[in-house]
Amino acid sequence: MSTSIQIPDDAPFNAEQRLWLGQFLSQLLAGALSAPAPAGPAVPVTILWGSQTGNAEGLAKKLVKSLKKGNFEPESFDMAAYDRSRLPQEKNLLVITSTYGDGEPPDNAAELHSWLLSDAAPRLEGVNFSVLALGDTNYPDFCKCGIEFDTRLEQLGASRLSPRVDSDVDYDAPFKQWTDAIVALLAPAGGAVSAGTAAVEQVETGFSKKNPFPSPILRNFNLNGPGDKQTHHVEFSLEGSGLSYETGDALGVYPTNPPEVVDEILANLPFKTAVDVPLPDGGEASLRDALISSYDIGNLNKSLIQKWQARSGSPFLRSLAEADDKKAWDDFCWGRDLIDLVIDHPADFTDAEDFVAVLKKLQPRLYSIASSPKAHPGEVHLCVGIVRYASHGRKRGGICSTFLADRAKAAKPGVFVHVNKAFRLPESGDTPVIMVGPGTGIAPFRAFLEERKITGAKGGNWLFFGNPHQATDFLYGEELTGFVKDGTLQRLDLAWSRDQKEKVYVQNLMLQQGAELWKWLKEGAAFYVCGDASRMAKDVDAALHTIAEEQGGLSKESAAEWVGQLKKDKRYLRDVY
Repeated sequence: MSTSIQIPDDAPFNAEQRLWLGQFLSQLLAGALSAPAPAGPAVPVTILWGSQTGNAEGLAKKLVKSLKKGNFEPESFDMAAYDRSRLPQEKNLLVITSTYGDGEPPDNAAELHSWLLSDAAPRLEGVNFSVLALGDTNYPDFCKCGIEFDTRLEQLGASRLSPRVDSDVDYDAPFKQWTDAIVALLAPAGGAVSAGTAAVEQVETGFSKKNPFPSPILRNFNLNGPGDKQTHHVEFSLEGSGLSYETGDALGVYPTNPPEVVDEILANLPFKTAVDVPLPDGGEASLRDALISSYDIGNLNKSLIQKWQARSGSPFLRSLAEADDKKAWDDFCWGRDLIDLVIDHPADFTDAEDFVAVLKKLQPRLYSIASSPKAHPGEVHLCVGIVRYASHGRKRGGICSTFLADRAKAAKPGVFVHVNKAFRLPESGDTPVIMVGPGTGIAPFRAFLEERKITGAKGGNWLFFGNPHQATDFLYGEELTGFVKDGTLQRLDLAWSRDQKEKVYVQNLMLQQGAELWKWLKEGAAFYVCGDASRMAKDVDAALHTIAEEQGGLSKESAAEWVGQLKKDKRYLRDVY
């Protein structure tokens, strides 16, 4: 059957245009009508995501959109909300999960992860699976959570549909590699999406991680009193950027490396350095400019050392690589930078291009936003601890923190907003809020308090804050005491760990105030934690369990279930790093 469309004579086109448009629409309609129906029933695909800051969740949503273009029936679940009783009946199971802290699963994945690794987990014969693991090679337990999911699913009898893909910080290419492989395997039955369209990239407009906004710095000063400690309050302008954020989000900041360290590296390289080299995202620049702006010279990791060792005659690096001992890797990498490899373990690179080929791209750093957009329109504020230390006979520092403290005066750093839907204030302003944020963990809670004040939220606010010394380390002290005076902050508990003989931390104050804290929680309060994942957050979590046992009369098992339910109900939220 042929279909012909004629454009009316009174349409706003000339005769030639009407003829062309009529032919085009006729061909389009004919193609649509003759498109073959998908062969066979739709292929079921279940996607489980574990996400601490939103990356895994975002990739899961992107995968669902891609699969819906073909003959698939995709379902996507937050691991915390997934009915694990259906796991043995899944046909095609895709797991996307990040790892954070000391190789821990994301908060929303913790319960499923623990259950799956326990003896209670069921046999999974008949389940096909594949895992995309997100991580950061600068951390020793790279992609540990994803590796554990992958290993355990196989142990339980599931069949690996496609090999696990471990992704570093830049996950776009690994994500496409993983989804292309999966679709290529499932598409013959699904009869639809080609591998090339499995990971369709959304066209980004405006400023983003890939196209950061050059932001003027409005104010930049140290919050600490006299002494060596530095915690900077940094205010960026977003005027003209089109960027917006909510309290709980993070700001990505692109730093530059210290020029003096780059110059020392260049002076110790065995080849001509006054040349241009490729940049990680395309284009070229001089080797010096590329090392300052685009390549990571501040972190050592196993992958880099293995590549370096292949070009080096260092017996030590060779023995390190051959032994492949985790503790030995960690001990060597800690407190060392690229300059240590260049000087102490020279490598025979053929030229500058060969040299930069082993380096990673310089990545942005994410900081919890310390301001409410309602209180500071057109601005975004950060609270940044400046990292400085000495190791192996050399003064060192955090790349981005020292950039903001020492090298950003006349700069317009590239910034972008990183959405974190997993760390939001309660929808109702009537809900009480308990916040635990020592040190720079105060950042999002300054934003929360500004937001609660300006929106007239009626729910109570309780903040636990701590630092070594009250005299020098009371970050935002005047603002916090002001919130107490105007009634925004009902309770402010302060832990100064070094102001007395016995060290006092926020978790100690929680236990001291256990009865009142339990009362707030039983009345529906939301509980938030921000700061160090490896120690503070674990101690606070342990204190919360103890309070449930002591004040609620619960057994250890019941207390653990109660805390787990808080997380499921989105009443226990953490922004930890």
